[in-house]
Amino acid sequence: MKFLSGLVVPVLSAFATTTSAAEDASILYKEIARAQNQSLLWGPYRPNLYFGVRPKIPKSFMGGLMWARVDQFQDVQHRFRHTCEQGDDMHGYGWEEYDARNGGQQTIYDKGNGIDIKTYFVKIPGGSHGGSWATRVRGTLRKDIPKDTKTTILFYATLEGLGSLEVENEYDELGYEGDVILKGDSDGLGEYKVAVTAGRGFHPKSDHPSAKDKPLERTIVHSETIQPEILWQTKAILFKNLKEQIDEYLAKYGEENAPPPWQVYTVKNDPGAGNLHMIQKVFEGNFEFDIIFNSGSSPKEYFSSDVSKHIGDKSLEFWAKFVGVFDPKPPFDIESLQRFTSAMFSNLLGGLGYFYGDEVVDRTYAPEYDEESEGFWEETAAARARKGEKLEGPFELYTTVPSRPFFPRGFLWDEGFHLLPVADFDLDLALEVVTSWYNLQDDDGWIGREQILGAEARSKVPAEFQTQYPHYANPPTLFFILDALLIKIGALNGTTPPATEELGAGSRVTSVYQKSPELAVHYLQELYPKLRKQFYWFKKTQFGDLKSYDREAFSTKEGYRWRGRTVEHILTSGLDDYPRPQPPHPGELHIDLMSWVGKMARSLKSIATVLQYTDDVAEYTTIETAILRNIDDLHWSEKEKCYCDATIDDYEENSLVCHKGYISIFPFMVGLLDPKSEKLGHILNLIGDENELWSDFGIRSLSKKNEFYGTGENYWRGPIWINMNYLIVSELLKYAQTKGPYQAKAKELYIQLRLNLVKTIFDAYTETGFAWEQYNPETGKGQRTQHFTGWTSLVVKIMAMPDLSDGKVKATHEEL
Repeated sequence: MKFLSGLVVPVLSAFATTTSAAEDASILYKEIARAQNQSLLWGPYRPNLYFGVRPKIPKSFMGGLMWARVDQFQDVQHRFRHTCEQGDDMHGYGWEEYDARNGGQQTIYDKGNGIDIKTYFVKIPGGSHGGSWATRVRGTLRKDIPKDTKTTILFYATLEGLGSLEVENEYDELGYEGDVILKGDSDGLGEYKVAVTAGRGFHPKSDHPSAKDKPLERTIVHSETIQPEILWQTKAILFKNLKEQIDEYLAKYGEENAPPPWQVYTVKNDPGAGNLHMIQKVFEGNFEFDIIFNSGSSPKEYFSSDVSKHIGDKSLEFWAKFVGVFDPKPPFDIESLQRFTSAMFSNLLGGLGYFYGDEVVDRTYAPEYDEESEGFWEETAAARARKGEKLEGPFELYTTVPSRPFFPRGFLWDEGFHLLPVADFDLDLALEVVTSWYNLQDDDGWIGREQILGAEARSKVPAEFQTQYPHYANPPTLFFILDALLIKIGALNGTTPPATEELGAGSRVTSVYQKSPELAVHYLQELYPKLRKQFYWFKKTQFGDLKSYDREAFSTKEGYRWRGRTVEHILTSGLDDYPRPQPPHPGELHIDLMSWVGKMARSLKSIATVLQYTDDVAEYTTIETAILRNIDDLHWSEKEKCYCDATIDDYEENSLVCHKGYISIFPFMVGLLDPKSEKLGHILNLIGDENELWSDFGIRSLSKKNEFYGTGENYWRGPIWINMNYLIVSELLKYAQTKGPYQAKAKELYIQLRLNLVKTIFDAYTETGFAWEQYNPETGKGQRTQHFTGWTSLVVKIMAMPDLSDGKVKATHEEL
């Protein structure tokens, strides 16, 4: 995307509203919000599971799948799939097509169980409770797997809050030959039914007497009432039930005459009322069945034949929209890359989740947390050790996640990057997520950087990392999305971009905010007080000390320091172990934080201009000017020709500490450099130097020459990160298209970096089946967290950037 480098006052008549028009916009805005909630109510909003479904309603219905290969007794407990885990023997998994309003298709390549599970999820609008939905579950044995392989698969349904959920079928002690029907009624959903169809497939036969009591050609249903707060522990509950059944079998038949494993690993058939219903099937070979949720307010009831039609129709709709929005430009406009591009984006959007619960917060406001003393990191550690944290909430959050197996929760600075491609595909959805994040803001303007809501979320996080601190900041990347909104409604240079330019030649504008810019203005009016509050929270809590030391700068106010510093880390910066001045000092100033605050000031100036808040525009202009001057006065090293952190040395004097890497080019990355600035030339030289930041696979996080390159945790000490590379390649594009002394250099770097990044991500994906958290700067191999389809999915935007090579750069599938 193009970052706003200065807002020209828009044609105010396009956005000016009378009192009456403003009231009309407010009414329409509320109606649109209601419609948004209907179309987005349901989804696979439990991204920590291979497949889990729920509505955006607290304490409501939840469903999920579990399965395992049951040919033998050994290791079955380790073969049961439920939550996404890096340790599961997968050859990849994820959404190949996904639209949050319609549904999509996901394939789970379960190498360890010898089967590929495909889930087709479709949403069917109608009625007053978010419509109906269906999931088709298809199991296909992998190549070279015996045709008689046995698989057990369970769909479970739970109801956490008030209401009822029970089996509608008449009781049958042997199980059910046809469809199993659950009947429910709960707040926000009204009355509904869930049908789990008999489906298709063969079932294992056995001469063992246990097969007469529980024939596996039937569907087994086990209902029970569980404490609501532990319903999320469904897998553990399943294992308890399996153990009870195994103990009964052993008591009845003994170990020497035990039933076969596919019979043993079944729950008791005990259907009825309860808040947990496990519906189990056992298949031999390939299989297929449907799960159909019929809303009682829907005008019709849906069956498997309807599901088949909707799967086909939704797929066609997805591809028509996707190809129009993400239209890869040469040399990536080849059909063989379409599936890769779709998978990258669909896995990002398929990681959208709804989270609800309490969180752990330390609001002791201990004086040590001001980090004003030398040796402050030891004092803050002691303050944290006093364990002043408490549970707060509950809160709710609608957000995408960085990685379904490893980071299945909301991260503040990740989310702004995640929403960049989402905003191109579904701007209204992206703004819905932005709103959800700002609804978490406290009275001071703080938003917790990591949202670990509820016991289920906390189960994936070590205790020492669960507590959130109201003096900890995080990069304010959600402003990227607000900049994108301004561009899309034509608030830049006073022109509205044609749909074909903005979304691709084959697409059409679907966003209500783009169709009706006055609604976008109303959205910004509603959000603006929180944006302003967040900005001044940053200035108040993350200020740097300029007055206590002899520092020459244009402004005595604009300098910033991340709180949460330890000797080895600044986790709050997002750049964790990136080398910083040693030892830590309360007089430090951090160039990346200064750049972020400058970015916020510029974005707020743009928003205030659209909203015609003249006094605020003047205020932000003054702050922005001071920041731009101080960035150079306080952080530019004439010796190193780059930007650096600052600290106070042993002589109590200001000193620059230069570890060349992402930090050194941060003002460039967030769009704060003038195209004619001599400093831009030096930054481009640093980026393009193979002995410093440039590699054949992307831009390194730390210079190859740096003493800390590849050392310690080696998290941000060399590896290639796609979010940072996206900012770099975006800015290179901007300068390559802007007249100035460095236009040719920027164009040269842009052309090659764009090609390198796509090749790196595609090659690793082809080899492993996964997108990765980071990439090795020497080999290009993916590393750290797998299935990292958060900001690594920005590759779809990189592929859609223009080709400036005049067709000279070619890329075939084989070359990639």
